[in-house]
Amino acid sequence: MTSYGLRVALCNSADLQDGGDAVPFDVVYAGQTCRAFAIRFRGVAHAYLNRCTHVAMEMDYQPNRFFDDTGSWLLCATHGAAYQPSTGACAGGPCRGGLVKIALTESDGVVHWHTEHPLQPVEF
Repeated sequence: MTSYGLRVALCNSADLQDGGDAVPFDVVYAGQTCRAFAIRFRGVAHAYLNRCTHVAMEMDYQPNRFFDDTGSWLLCATHGAAYQPSTGACAGGPCRGGLVKIALTESDGVVHWHTEHPLQPVEF
């Protein structure tokens, strides 16, 4: 347990490469099962709900691809909204606020995400 809540193993640290493919995972957010994704940007792992703030739909243009060609921005494939990879803040286009950030930590070569209200693991 951390100050964030439960710690849930997500992937090996090596699975996240700077500007590379995301690692997808499912969460329960505000009572609904949603897709989320983890990426690495400038050496740091980050995670967000896979939900554009312009229209609540998944953002990846190909499975697990969120970065633009330069590796500098996260893009919504449908409407072109751009988000800062390190914060999820809107950087341009038709976004309405920033992405929902999910707390991550890395230790011993493993990336973990952390629960907090209203973000919980999917029950099997």
